[in-house]
Amino acid sequence: MPATTDPNLGLAYGWSTGESGWGTGMDTNLKRLGALVGLAVKDRDLATPPATPTNGDRYLVPAGATGAWAGKTDQVAVCVAGAWEYHVPKIGWLCFVEDEAVLAVYRATGWSPGLAL
Repeated sequence: MPATTDPNLGLAYGWSTGESGWGTGMDTNLKRLGALVGLAVKDRDLATPPATPTNGDRYLVPAGATGAWAGKTDQVAVCVAGAWEYHVPKIGWLCFVEDEAVLAVYRATGWSPGLAL
């Protein structure tokens, strides 16, 4: 049976034992979980991706971003093995913004200004 995608984190599930594609799908699931569970980002107003990000660095992409982040507004950008991967947030996701020390929530209108901690 082909895998199904869950509506919340976008994880694939439902493979039959020994089904082709399980390895690739599971790798994608594990990277997604690592990127989004306990979500904390370094910054959310940096319009240009850093030149030398560290593996695992996460950012919220602001409107008007350039370079590799162009067109990815409000997405979570994660550096994985030297490449950027993007995750579209769902309403209700929480994120700690490190440089502001605030907790932001994703709403239909985008990320909230944040609650100071």
